[in-house]
Amino acid sequence: MKMAAKNKKLKIIVIVTCVLLAIAIITPCVINAIVIKSADKYILTPEQAAGLDADCVLVLGAKVYSDGRLSHMLEDRMSFGVDLYKTGAGKKILASGDHGQTEYDEVNSMKQYAVDNGVPAEDVFLDHAGFSTYESMYRARDVFQVKKVVIVTQGYHLYRAVYNARALGLEAYGVASDPRTYVKEVYNNTREFLARVKDFGMCIIQPEPTYLGEAIPISGSASESDDREY
Repeated sequence: MKMAAKNKKLKIIVIVTCVLLAIAIITPCVINAIVIKSADKYILTPEQAAGLDADCVLVLGAKVYSDGRLSHMLEDRMSFGVDLYKTGAGKKILASGDHGQTEYDEVNSMKQYAVDNGVPAEDVFLDHAGFSTYESMYRARDVFQVKKVVIVTQGYHLYRAVYNARALGLEAYGVASDPRTYVKEVYNNTREFLARVKDFGMCIIQPEPTYLGEAIPISGSASESDDREY
C-alpha cells in the first residue's frame, strides 16, 4: 500500500511538472503570436506611408560609436526616417534613444544625421530618455503629446514597437528599415522573442517610464528638446 501511494504521488508530481513546463513553453509562443498578429496589419511600405501626415516619424535609437558615428542599424533607421519625413509620412521627426550618460549620446548623433541630410533642425525632436521601446512610446504620448505616429526600426523589432504604441493608445504605423543583412541576427531574434513577452506584460500594467518631465509638444519647435545648438 505504501509503495502504491508513493508511486501515485510521484506520478502526480511528474504530471504537474510536465503541465507547468508546457505552460512555460507555450505561453511565450502565444504572446509572441498575439504581438505579431496585432501589429502586422499596421506595418506599411515606405510608399504606403508617404503622405500619411502623422504627427511625427519616430525613429528608435540604437548603438552609436564614441566618435558619434551611427551603427549600421541606426544609420538605416535614420535614412528611412528622413526619407519618410520628406515624403510627408510625418510632419516632424522624433529621435528617441539613450542619452542617460554624458559620454553616451544616441539622440544628438541621430539629429545631426537628419540635419546633415536636409531636415530643418526645428523639425527634429530629441527624446533623451528613450531607454526602452516601451518608454519611447509612453514618452511620445505623454511628453511629446503625439497621437498619430509612424515608427521606424528593423523588421524584427517593429512588431513590438507598433504593438506597444497601440496598446498605449497611439494611432501607430510602422515601416521596416532593412536594406541590408545585420550581424547577430540569431541573437537579435532570440532577444526580441523574450522582449515581446516582457513588453506584453508592461502594456497591461503600464508603469511610468524612468523619466517623464514637462510636456514638449511635437506641434511646437524642436529647440525645446535640444541640449545644444544646431
